[in-house]
Amino acid sequence: MLPIDPTKKLSFNRCIMYGDLVIVYERYDSMKPVKVSENGVLQNRFGVFKHSNWIGKQFGSKVFSSKGGFIYLLAPTPELWTLVLSHRTQILYIADISFVVMYLEIVPGCVVLESGTGSGSLTTSLARAVAPNGHVYTFDFHEQRAASAREDFERTGLSSLVTVGVRDIQGEGFPDEFLGRADSVFLDLPQPWLAIPSVAKMLQQDGVLCAFSPCIEQVQKSCETLKTYFTDIRTFEVLLHTYEVREGNLGSWQDSDGCLGTLKSCKKRHRSTNGLENSSPQTILARRNSEARGHTGYLTFARLKCDM
Repeated sequence: MLPIDPTKKLSFNRCIMYGDLVIVYERYDSMKPVKVSENGVLQNRFGVFKHSNWIGKQFGSKVFSSKGGFIYLLAPTPELWTLVLSHRTQILYIADISFVVMYLEIVPGCVVLESGTGSGSLTTSLARAVAPNGHVYTFDFHEQRAASAREDFERTGLSSLVTVGVRDIQGEGFPDEFLGRADSVFLDLPQPWLAIPSVAKMLQQDGVLCAFSPCIEQVQKSCETLKTYFTDIRTFEVLLHTYEVREGNLGSWQDSDGCLGTLKSCKKRHRSTNGLENSSPQTILARRNSEARGHTGYLTFARLKCDM
């Protein structure tokens, strides 16, 4: 996914080669991951595309089929990978992921512990954030899920930045080898409060924890346990709404509430074919996208007490 040169620097500044993972962009709501192979062929409604014709092209290139249809060959960034990966579990999306990376204060060189791995959506972004010299150690209690995640990270070129382990963190805690080594810890567990005492031992002084919980009852119980070991405890809910903005006539476009959001009135006059002006007002209209994602979960952050 993230091509790594001998110095482990992440870079997309090279041409597509056989064996690369490419995100094929057909339209904004239709993308798929494709591994480029010597005799590979992609067939879709836009035509037939031979992989051999992609070799030597830069990521972001527009390629055409014999019938004139086209696709874009995009670099497999963490943002795009989150949209196309196989869902083995519920995943975190871009709004939550960006919030987590910032509030966990993750920078290149950090050591990050994660449990559980799940589908690896967040893990991918964590790996990019710690590159080139940091590392993500992620754990899942489910052996097959961990094996599938390991295969994905190998496939996407992240295996040098991510180590996947099989372990019941709720019951056993994190391995002792990480005592006092972690800069940040992320928990996505049914009972995160059971792992909090172990997290306190793993974090360096002033380290930060984030626990993701879909239910507020989980948050309440976690915060009670956090008070013993952590300070600066805060919980957030990230709600993302997207808007569609376009030019049109008032009354021609209504949202689900029967209302229109007017951002700016243009009232353009258009000349008809006979040279007369048509005074039909054109306005910039905006409405909330009805497909916008709502609640995914609560993010609770806490900082290790300095006297631990």
